[in-house]
Amino acid sequence: MYCNMSNLSYLKGKTVLITGGTGTFGRAFVNKLLKESKVKKVIIFSRDEFKQNEMQRELAEHLPRLRFFIGDIRDLPRLQRAFSGVDIVVHAAALKQVPAIEYNPFEAVKTNILGSQNVIEAALDNNIDRVLLISSDKAVAPINLYGATKLAAERLFLAGNVYVGDSKKSKFSVVRYGNVIGSRGSLIEMIEKQKQTGVIKLTDHRMTRFWIPIDKVLDIILDSILPNMEGGELFVPKMKSMLVLDVIKYLAPKCEIEVIGIRPGEKIHEELITEHEAKRTTDIGRAYAVKPENPQYAENIKWLKKKPKVLADFHYTSDHKEFLTAPEKAKDILS
Repeated sequence: MYCNMSNLSYLKGKTVLITGGTGTFGRAFVNKLLKESKVKKVIIFSRDEFKQNEMQRELAEHLPRLRFFIGDIRDLPRLQRAFSGVDIVVHAAALKQVPAIEYNPFEAVKTNILGSQNVIEAALDNNIDRVLLISSDKAVAPINLYGATKLAAERLFLAGNVYVGDSKKSKFSVVRYGNVIGSRGSLIEMIEKQKQTGVIKLTDHRMTRFWIPIDKVLDIILDSILPNMEGGELFVPKMKSMLVLDVIKYLAPKCEIEVIGIRPGEKIHEELITEHEAKRTTDIGRAYAVKPENPQYAENIKWLKKKPKVLADFHYTSDHKEFLTAPEKAKDILS
């Protein structure tokens, strides 16, 4: 799957910085930028020097267009220095492991909330053109601290547009999606590891989840979101969902399944657009776009005015029949 090259042309001569650029999303995004666009420079901003060194070796042929900054989003002066001369920032850095965050809540707040505020302030100070937050389905009606911190980060980013004065041009938007197939620490990775034991642990047989390949996420970001965003939009890619039980049966058909009960902070079903947000949601093709709640700011997003609104009873949940896929379709989604 490839992006529309006419839309990718807007990246020509641009400098793009990715916070958390050594993670699953960051690596895939950097590879796509370097191989399919004519960006001037790509900057990876992260605090893991070992992973940065690995990326330098893997992408050695692209080093003239590649830069690495060791830094933490908690450090505002470092972000301000790194953002100098940057046109586009994609903010993917975050603490994400639910159990670890529940045990270390202050650290999660410092990184996911205050760190996101630092990204916004550094972007405003450097007059960055486009700033996009990578969010999660966990931010919707959160029941764990990770989700709560991502919800706060979303709200901060959307509110960032309020702080853009007349002399500035920065635009802040959010993209929110579900489970990325094959990402580090994902359910699929856990199934593959447990498969060696012959027993797969399932928390609840009713559980459903949304699934999306990383390539589709990147295409939507590069083809629809970054070229069009005017600031204040919350984007949600269109995804299919499946019973986790069916995923296990597809990936490990010979394994025994042990139901262990739902864990703290875990939902039976995922929700990606709330009933409250649905009233402000438009269909933009391969994704949905939620307009800002404030009518004054929603009116400023001109490109969404001619896009069709979703139906009044729209529900974007993983157990909804419109999105839930039959077991025999597992290969189409997970392969």
